[in-house]
Amino acid sequence: MSAITAQALPNIAFIKYWGNRDEKLRLPVNGSISMNLDGLFTRTTVSFQPSLPFDELVINGHDVAGPGLDRVSAILDLVRGMAKIEERAEVVSENNFPSGAGIASSASAFAALALAASKAAGLELSEREFSRLARRGSGSAARSVPAGFVEWQAGTSDEDSFAFSIAPPEHWALMDCIAVISAAHKKTGSTEGHALAGTSPLQAARVGDAPRRLDICRRAILERDFEALASVVELDSDMMHAVMMTSSPALHYWQSASLAVMQAARQWRGDGIPACYTVDAGANVHVICPEKEAKEIATRLRLIQGVTDVLTARVGGPAKFLEENLGD
Repeated sequence: MSAITAQALPNIAFIKYWGNRDEKLRLPVNGSISMNLDGLFTRTTVSFQPSLPFDELVINGHDVAGPGLDRVSAILDLVRGMAKIEERAEVVSENNFPSGAGIASSASAFAALALAASKAAGLELSEREFSRLARRGSGSAARSVPAGFVEWQAGTSDEDSFAFSIAPPEHWALMDCIAVISAAHKKTGSTEGHALAGTSPLQAARVGDAPRRLDICRRAILERDFEALASVVELDSDMMHAVMMTSSPALHYWQSASLAVMQAARQWRGDGIPACYTVDAGANVHVICPEKEAKEIATRLRLIQGVTDVLTARVGGPAKFLEENLGD
């Protein structure tokens, strides 16, 4: 079996995923909507080799063992089961952006792994099947498989919990200006955080109101209504962090610079510059704006104390195979 390379993009959730109904299957308590981030990527090569005694994982040039390898092997086991093979695999992966810092590195990583491992094992899967497989490694990875603006339906089972595109990348020229406040690996990862969500007394209210927020967000994207998008995106981000802060133990991801960026984005919008913030499980703040405003927004973000870098990303396409590995 040949080595196969796939590439996937991280995504930023407008309506957040936080908490699972089923931890093993990573079935979420609510649906979510996101935007793929072009220019940021994980590139992963998988080869199944009869000579390997166990799976091997290399990320950004470093051998990985322990829980990181275990998560990858769990996906490889699913692929081996579907393909009816037993060979262990070598997995070599690289990101061109910080890992584990709240920029959805696990989303792009498991989306790329789902594609590369499946094809390397000889499987031909549909986009829906790739999304379901990626979800088993990291819930948000389900959303990095389709293109553009993506909705992940919570579903009722493994079969119907998958993501699909609600609008292509060219539908709306938005940009994500990511204010990098900390590139360090966060102390509490998302997987552990999801398990704590139910300990917050606020989680039930967040989940109960999710269908309303999903409807508002979906309509705002389809109608390209920035003001409507901004209001619901900021509300949803704040609601998720309120759950985090009131879980047991409490999770506090914001830093002082995070708050400064959030306040600035609100101020800019009040001054007539379309911008809104959203924060995943980390300190870094994603400032969403129309593409024509991105240069000005990025310049302003760099002036805020505590912002160490600004990454910018347009709306991105789907996870894909890299052609040189397909023998075309």
